[in-house]
Amino acid sequence: MTTQSQASPRQRGFLGFVERAGNLLPEPAMIFVWLILFLMLLSALGQALGWSASLAYTGKESPQWGVLKDGVLTYRATSLFSEENIARLVTEMPKTLTGFAPLGLVMTLILGAAVAERSGLFSALIRVSLRNAPRVILTPIVAVIGMVSHHASDAAYVVFIPLAAILYASVGRHPLAGLAAAFAGVSGGFAGNITPGQMDVLLFGFTQEAARIIDPNWTMNPLGNWWFILSIVVVFTPIIWYITDRVVEPRLGTWGAEPDEELKAELARSEVTPAERRGLRAAGVAALLIAGVFAALALWPGYTPLIDETKTGTAQLQPFYAGLVAGFFLLFLITGVVFGRAAGTVKDSKDVITMMQEGVRMLAPYLVFVFFAAHFVAMFNWSRLGPIFAIDGALVLQAMNVPAPLLLAGVQFVSSFLDLFIGSAAAKWSAMAPVVVPKFMLLGISPEMTTAAYRMGDSYTNIMTPLMSYFPLILAFARRYDNSLGVGSLLALMLPYALTFMAFGIAMTVGWVYFDLPLGPGAQVYYEPPVAGAR
Repeated sequence: MTTQSQASPRQRGFLGFVERAGNLLPEPAMIFVWLILFLMLLSALGQALGWSASLAYTGKESPQWGVLKDGVLTYRATSLFSEENIARLVTEMPKTLTGFAPLGLVMTLILGAAVAERSGLFSALIRVSLRNAPRVILTPIVAVIGMVSHHASDAAYVVFIPLAAILYASVGRHPLAGLAAAFAGVSGGFAGNITPGQMDVLLFGFTQEAARIIDPNWTMNPLGNWWFILSIVVVFTPIIWYITDRVVEPRLGTWGAEPDEELKAELARSEVTPAERRGLRAAGVAALLIAGVFAALALWPGYTPLIDETKTGTAQLQPFYAGLVAGFFLLFLITGVVFGRAAGTVKDSKDVITMMQEGVRMLAPYLVFVFFAAHFVAMFNWSRLGPIFAIDGALVLQAMNVPAPLLLAGVQFVSSFLDLFIGSAAAKWSAMAPVVVPKFMLLGISPEMTTAAYRMGDSYTNIMTPLMSYFPLILAFARRYDNSLGVGSLLALMLPYALTFMAFGIAMTVGWVYFDLPLGPGAQVYYEPPVAGAR
């Protein structure tokens, strides 16, 4: 009887429809299989109907896949069933996979992050930052740590969220309020952070592939959204504080239960050990040394391998930006090793290699996904449909005179809607980027701004869909304190955060464009297309 009463509300209303519809979707990898098949048929149709697009081009050499004649660059649809493209598909399959930019970036980062996570560094950082937080400012601390904890990957969900609930209970506050605040920070504020990290590199890898449809020389800047994601932390933290303390917790009522033995044991296990504290101190010193080395490589008089002295302005910093991937790798790897040696979790080099191997094993689902995503992106380029859609779409939007803020709000809406069904940020962006990034570049909007709008839209719906991969885990944590909770209960708990994040997120993106604020070092809202105009 209980099962039936809990199950039936889930099948009613809009959320019930979303859950049923989302469950019908295949795995992200299979979504790309169907997209590839559709793309092949569409490319054949485009060639048969003579689809093409042209624009004036000021460059001397034609970008890849285009034909330049008398200052006019032309793209013509090419069937993916042609002899050339079938031969390319079969003979270049390994090259297509290994040449996919995000793959190398993620592989590099995960080798370092795996050591930092499995040595216990990420877990210890989360626990030490939250363990002794003052009761009166517990909520904003939880919010900030939640958004920063994205660097810790799965530890943010598995360690941080249940720990927040335990700490709230330990100080006499309702544990579900702590769980809600942590979940809102980690998942609803997924786009926010204090410093760029793995997600920046991953998403900008897809952005780079898409931007090069228009500008073959465009190179990603991993810091291209830094000021934007930092501002999300600044804006979302007081929102989480207000909603948790003034809306969610009063609705939950007073937490009257005394911490039981199990709760006390969990709280004791969250205590940072003396060995871990030694490890954190050693890791902090190592992090400062790594930062010092990178600063020296950029600032040392007469020896600046991370600065291109032949360029001017922000272009000089391109080697520094490109080197940040290696910088993050070394930061995670060395601090993880140093922490592990001091804390006793790393005994020798064999342990380090084992941790790196486990990190690669964790990537297995991602590698399967990337195989199909890489071929979809490559085949999209071979068909020439990407620039054709971008140019024609840009002309239509130019004729409609749609303001840039509304265009980016549209990107947020599409991202938010897809997030209800497809949880992977990388999967959605790899499919959207080849269309929206070049189209918006032709309209004068930078790839960095388009990426920022996507990230904002991808975040706030995470906490309002039962299809999010960690949603069942969070529900299990919540039932530790109230076993009558169902999916609808958790959704109702998180909905005030999601709707408020959505309103402020859209307003923040629109305001960013209106005031033309810098998105990060060397990254602006607007983009100067390398063309004289469309024809």
